[in-house]
Amino acid sequence: MSYLYKIDIKDELLGDYSKTQCLKIVKYIGSDATRFDELISLLLKGPYRLTQRAAWPLSICVQNSPELIYPHLKHVISLISEKDAPHAVKRNVVRLLQFIKIPNSLQGLVADLCFGFLSNKKEPVAVRVFSMTVLANLAMNFPELKHEITALIEESMPFESASFIARGRKVLKALKK
Repeated sequence: MSYLYKIDIKDELLGDYSKTQCLKIVKYIGSDATRFDELISLLLKGPYRLTQRAAWPLSICVQNSPELIYPHLKHVISLISEKDAPHAVKRNVVRLLQFIKIPNSLQGLVADLCFGFLSNKKEPVAVRVFSMTVLANLAMNFPELKHEITALIEESMPFESASFIARGRKVLKALKK
């Protein structure tokens, strides 16, 4: 079901920043590629605050309608490749990568980024645990990655938060299958 009226996504993002507001934007976009393109444009063009705020509804839109991201995936991944990428953008882009089939042409880059995030103790825990899942998903097609992912998770677990440990156990169990 789509909205009967038009909302200005930019104004909504710059207004009240809450879960309710995020879900309002997600509902408005639905599976409409044109509206999704507008959100992507705001994410990519910024400024910083707008880029940060656009990332959250982006990840939910992709979770609901994964096909929307494919025309933009290369550009979105390049955002998280930047050294000064906002944590909110990294968190939400890596989160959305959990829900899609990553094209062959981008799998190496995504694996490198996620290994970097997972091994960097300075990254927020959410970025690191989402990276675990993305890597585990990639390992289903590239079993040679399983040993490296397993070793990295096992060596990190004794020093990590409860959420990291919980996700680590889940990913390790999936990698053993």
